[in-house]
Amino acid sequence: MSSPWFDGFTAGFHEVGGLQLHARIGGRADAPALLMLHGFPQTHAMWHRVAQQLAPHFRIVLPDLRGYGDSDKPRGEAGHANYSKRAMAADLAALMRSLGHERYFVAGHDRGARVAHRLALDHAGAVRRLALLDIAPTLDMYEATDMRFASAYYHWFHLIQPHPLPERMIGADPRFYQRAKLGGWGSKGTGYMEDEALAEYERCFCRPEAIHAVCEDYRASATIDLEHDRASRAAGQRIACDTLVLWGERGVVHALFDPLALWQAQCSAAVSGHVMPAGHYIAEELPDETARELRDFFV
Repeated sequence: MSSPWFDGFTAGFHEVGGLQLHARIGGRADAPALLMLHGFPQTHAMWHRVAQQLAPHFRIVLPDLRGYGDSDKPRGEAGHANYSKRAMAADLAALMRSLGHERYFVAGHDRGARVAHRLALDHAGAVRRLALLDIAPTLDMYEATDMRFASAYYHWFHLIQPHPLPERMIGADPRFYQRAKLGGWGSKGTGYMEDEALAEYERCFCRPEAIHAVCEDYRASATIDLEHDRASRAAGQRIACDTLVLWGERGVVHALFDPLALWQAQCSAAVSGHVMPAGHYIAEELPDETARELRDFFV
């Protein structure tokens, strides 16, 4: 993606555990490292305006998650282990080590926030502070499923169906499906997203291997990720660093959950945060406010 939003950032591929992860890196070379993780159905480009505002304060690493963007998209394995949040978190821990960052801040939105949660559990010594945007814990959300949640987040139940049903259905018109998702969950359409960003999301999503990877991501969340989360809770494992929680007032998380209380229950350090006047895609709808919240929390 060639864009002035990423002036001063360098894009490249990094071999991590036998996979190629695509990442964009920029900001001050001598500043604390900040890893920023995107969600579904997007790429690292969702952070474009926020990253430019944070660049004077941090060394920013913007990867495409395994299965997304220009990163590798392996076929799903039996049990979906290679799309578990544990596997994705291990990718990112290895990426950051390869870049010379042993400890760093982490901000994640949507699926990226779920990976960030697992990163903070499995690699607690590496994560200095954690920011989670518009999610509640996966296990709590699935266990609280009712008609309202299943209706609002139907994709959580559609994408987990066995291959190739959702892949074939989405693949019939992937652009329509993606635009419907980008304009949903309280977002009131995609008018606040730049055409260039939308084109980038479309380029990366509308491929059979990308659609399959997305389905595997969600299949993992409904199976092996829940096993990992239950095991962590049974062992008393909690997030050990201070955590910021932000969520949109027009989104499903705000309507159906108490994200601050749910994350306080999963964290042994301080948890702060609040609702923001946005839908699900907070960083793009409110880039200035999001950048300020993250800067104030991480600096």
